[in-house]
Amino acid sequence: MNENTDVVVIGGGYAGVMAANRLTQRADVTVTLINPRPAFVERIRLHQLVAGSDDAVVEYTKVLGKGVRLVVDTVARIDAAGRSVALATGGTVRYDYLVYAVGSNSAAPRVPGAAEHAYPLGGLEEAERLRSVLVAAPATAAVTVVGAGPSGIETAAELAEEGRAVTLVCGGALGPYLHPRGRRSVAGRLARLGVTVLDGPGTKVTGVTHDAVQLADGRELPSAVTVWTVGFGVPDLAARSGLSTDASGRLLTDETLTSVDDERIVAGGDSAAPSDLPFRMSCQAAGPLGAHAADTVLHRIAGERPGPVALGFVGQCISLGRRGGIFQFAHRNDTAMRLHVGGRAGAKLKQLVCWGTVKQLVDEARKPGSLSWAWAKDDTREQALRALHGETPVAR
Repeated sequence: MNENTDVVVIGGGYAGVMAANRLTQRADVTVTLINPRPAFVERIRLHQLVAGSDDAVVEYTKVLGKGVRLVVDTVARIDAAGRSVALATGGTVRYDYLVYAVGSNSAAPRVPGAAEHAYPLGGLEEAERLRSVLVAAPATAAVTVVGAGPSGIETAAELAEEGRAVTLVCGGALGPYLHPRGRRSVAGRLARLGVTVLDGPGTKVTGVTHDAVQLADGRELPSAVTVWTVGFGVPDLAARSGLSTDASGRLLTDETLTSVDDERIVAGGDSAAPSDLPFRMSCQAAGPLGAHAADTVLHRIAGERPGPVALGFVGQCISLGRRGGIFQFAHRNDTAMRLHVGGRAGAKLKQLVCWGTVKQLVDEARKPGSLSWAWAKDDTREQALRALHGETPVAR
């Protein structure tokens, strides 16, 4: 009779849930998922929560396999030597293998006044707080959204569609990921919604007060509510636990997603930095990375050598209100191509993506190991690794 193996997954986002579900393929594996919230958060819908068109929450009973034990708590520290995690509320949970999938959060703003007067949008509680602030604010109140990545664009469009007076401060280019053709499409839609778009080098924010935003070119914009969507960071759990991280705090791994410090620890999602060349933080990458992290653990349990991660991108999808959107197609190495789909068709594709990301989790819960992303492999990653490290890192 095989000995039981305990696997702990830290983090119940896209990567963590995918990994937990996939690990239940083996009857001799006990899976525990530790997450600070009792429900799954659809981060790609947080802008809808802010505008009041969705609550961005799904019950774990819908997306988590029945064989997964859910512990609602926060991990305070990982004891790699003792193979256990300490919980914030007290007590420890032991493991044979650990999946580190703590995800990402809002990056700490470094602009004077931003931490005190701006509202970030990286997590559920932040989005709920911003929603309350907007509900309390007059309908005519000036809203400034800082940051022109997907979160900033989506939030600006959603609020403008609700009749808010919105200014989007880019701090550079509008939608830097987008191909110029796609960028023109997004700019046109924002203009039709009445969003004032300020882009270019002079639009970097230099200060935030309770009622204004200051720009590098000297302009001061009146702002009753300032939304901060500039960048993402990661929790510092790995660093606090003495594990090796990249410059941004992501757990440093090899190409199998195994920690460079301990082969009993693997990582998936936004908090993983394979070969110090991490993938773009996104739910598009989180699902496959969570699946590969689980596969690495399962290979090790079976006494097999895990393979390197194989992940390619297909594009970036941005909603522009409920009736518009854009799907920017990309090469597998995550660089935008000329092709995009905009307008109502783009909105429908975005809706399909939001639905599909949850469906993938549900499908994996019902039939663990059934999902595959082999079709989206990026064949240029090996070249990028050689350029970065001189040679491709060897899987442990």
